[in-house]
Amino acid sequence: MKGKILRSYTVSTISIALVLFVLGGIGYTIYSLFSSAHTLREGVVMLVELKDSVTEEQRDSLQSQISSKSLVASVGFVSKEAKLEDKEFRRAFDVDIEGILGENPLPDSFDVTLTAEASDSAALMALVEEIKALDGIAHVSYPEELLSQVHSVLDTMQLLLLLFGGAMLIISLVLLNNTVRLTIISHREAIKTMKLVGATKWFITKPFIARSAVQGLIAGIVATLLFGGAMFGIDHTLPQLGIAAQIELLAIIAATMIVAGVVTAVVSTWITVAKFVNMKSNKIYLY
Repeated sequence: MKGKILRSYTVSTISIALVLFVLGGIGYTIYSLFSSAHTLREGVVMLVELKDSVTEEQRDSLQSQISSKSLVASVGFVSKEAKLEDKEFRRAFDVDIEGILGENPLPDSFDVTLTAEASDSAALMALVEEIKALDGIAHVSYPEELLSQVHSVLDTMQLLLLLFGGAMLIISLVLLNNTVRLTIISHREAIKTMKLVGATKWFITKPFIARSAVQGLIAGIVATLLFGGAMFGIDHTLPQLGIAAQIELLAIIAATMIVAGVVTAVVSTWITVAKFVNMKSNKIYLY
């Protein structure tokens, strides 16, 4: 009998550890994809062209005003001379523009990098109008259609990830709960015996709670070791992903798996044992 209970306890601990490992992997994947989506949103650059009459002092003032906007991440000045000497520009227009026109026709401009909050089209349009209204600004342009498509795709992707993550979380919690319940079911005889000798509910429940907390802790540690090994393997194979630099994130996920293991095991055990304790002794085997 003891051997059967020990096997049940071991199998359930391993099952809990594997479920926690899967949850940790899903959590890391979702976080990474959301982080990548956030980076993509911040990669949009708005071109703000200046009038030829703008002085250096005015230019600095304009740069300061644009930088202060909430949707602006950074502002970089690009002179007309730098544009003309740009290798990509020279490759696209393999002619001596200054020699033909007698002057450099390109305007000085700012490369304005937007924040992720610029995905709000109404707020972005308001920003464009504010910048256009500044004295010394000749033209403001940005890839409006492409930006709209990118944000639409990212919004859809994030929604699908949240739905997938939520579904996997519910499924995992159900599996964890059922695993713990199966372990408690193997102790029905002990619960029945303690009830017959007049043991209180807390006296019956306490050892199961303590045991489940230890089980959840062990399962969480095993899941953490599996997760750490998997991350080490992926980082060794694909170092360009930069997993080694995400120590803080990995530590948070590991701690969450351990806490989730303990909490889930304890709560499921509490509910299941309470159900057995409150059940009539002659019906305990029908559960």
